[in-house]
Amino acid sequence: MKTLMLGNEAVARGLYEAGCSFVSSYPGTPSTEITECAAKYEELYAEWAPNEKVALEAAFGASLAGKRSFCAMKHVGLNVAADPLFTISYTGVNAGLIIGVADDAGMHSSQNEQDSRHYAQAAKIPMLEPSDSAEALSFAKLAYEISERFDTAVLIKMCTRVSHSQSVVETSERVLPEQKKYEKNPGKYIMMPGNAKKRHPEIEERTKALTAWAETAEINRIEEGSDKSCGIITSSTCYQYVKEACGDTYPVLKLGMIWPMPEQKIRDFAASVDKLVVVEELDGFIETHCKNLGLSVSGKDMFSNIGELSQNLVKEKLGEAVQAGPSLDESIPARPPVMCAGCPHRSIFYVLKKMKLTVLGDIGCYTLGAVPPLGAIDSTVCMGASVSGLHGFVKASDEEWAGGTVAVIGDSTFIHSGVTGLINIAYNESNATVIILDNSITGMTGHQQNPTTGYNLKGDPCTKIDLESLCHAVGIRRVRVVDPYDMETCQEAIKEELSAKEPSVIISRRPCALLKYVKHPGPICSDPEKCKGCKACMNIGCPAISMENGKAKIDDTLCVGCGVCKQLCKFDALG
Repeated sequence: MKTLMLGNEAVARGLYEAGCSFVSSYPGTPSTEITECAAKYEELYAEWAPNEKVALEAAFGASLAGKRSFCAMKHVGLNVAADPLFTISYTGVNAGLIIGVADDAGMHSSQNEQDSRHYAQAAKIPMLEPSDSAEALSFAKLAYEISERFDTAVLIKMCTRVSHSQSVVETSERVLPEQKKYEKNPGKYIMMPGNAKKRHPEIEERTKALTAWAETAEINRIEEGSDKSCGIITSSTCYQYVKEACGDTYPVLKLGMIWPMPEQKIRDFAASVDKLVVVEELDGFIETHCKNLGLSVSGKDMFSNIGELSQNLVKEKLGEAVQAGPSLDESIPARPPVMCAGCPHRSIFYVLKKMKLTVLGDIGCYTLGAVPPLGAIDSTVCMGASVSGLHGFVKASDEEWAGGTVAVIGDSTFIHSGVTGLINIAYNESNATVIILDNSITGMTGHQQNPTTGYNLKGDPCTKIDLESLCHAVGIRRVRVVDPYDMETCQEAIKEELSAKEPSVIISRRPCALLKYVKHPGPICSDPEKCKGCKACMNIGCPAISMENGKAKIDDTLCVGCGVCKQLCKFDALG
């Protein structure tokens, strides 16, 4: 049956059709929907893991037991999973194991741009790179064949444009392979130095075998063109840009396996054209491979290694005519991202800014506390870095400065990698205060459950991690819970914990305002007669508040009635 599917949805369908039985992931845009869609198939066990390292290790365990398995993450999540990734390359697999990674060129929802192709080369693990939903489905099925044939995990690299665009796929029935038996094999699976030394030569031989396979693999195909003055090597979404920009004008070598790449096929293609051009996003990965083969090639001298490419950019660089699109008569006002109306994080950041504290931030919705008018965050690095960084900051600072510094981290991020930083604080006794912003969900990636919510991926009740007990268990004696909508109490709590001579944790607990089960009192009203136009209410950056004719105006379609703005108004104009 033919149907439209998102790229991520198509990967999940490919897993289903290939007989995958186990899926473990950590949500991260643009990879999240792969696991969410996989969970809809009753035949697949699917879960959210606390972090990407755990997810990959769990998927490897399922492979070891004899079931085809999968885990997904975004590009920065692959950094977290790198430890098991490199060793799993040595152990190989039992049943097929696929690792999905989604890059985010252009940083639509990420803290950096990262080219995950380097991981495939460094870990000596094959990587497939689909360019549309149909390939996303078929490559997932092919990846299991490669995995089991060559005794290796296989990376499937998605990107924002392929993950979140729709194209036609043709579905088929699920085929469940016979479960492989687990057999003890210490030399293969116990990676102590003596065994690992024996495995390494086998990995190098595997790479040679995969390179030979890549020479004739159908997913690495040459598409003929009428003008051989230029030949283009490309992959992924850049292939779509090239075809839209040039059609069948130039010959194209479309690589579906991006590592290891063929050698003779590329040499033969280069010999058939006058000039060789590589069109790829971010780093010159294919270009470097071509240069290592001794070929003369253009790539990053034409296309930037920063941000996304586009059809028009490809046209321009290849000397094709670029048609200008229609222009707008009026400029569109900027719409910077802001916290939602009623977001429980907003008031905490207002208090922190008011107190003029140094705030080490983390990854999540609360990163928006860095933008005006709140502007309350001093640093954001990676998952969990706020807590670990706070420890170092406090240890390296004089007492006065250290006493004015806190870390903020969400509940899901705290479980992901913040708890180990808190253990470090307790163990090495830094006088640090950590604020856990517990909104009872994994917010920024679209409301996924996590170990603190009491529900699993499928929405079934499960064990709920008690944050207070966890903080006590790792050695923090001072743990308190506050309601972020009560700003005065929050400020007093922060003052008290900063003045304490031992580590402390403040849990700011209020569920995300967008959760369907959260009941709100309803919008508040503004009284233009009482309003003095002081704009104090505007300092919290709530999208439900604006100024009209010099008076505060509440948008009752956005306001949830949290009452934070009322605490700022000295004239009782909001009620």
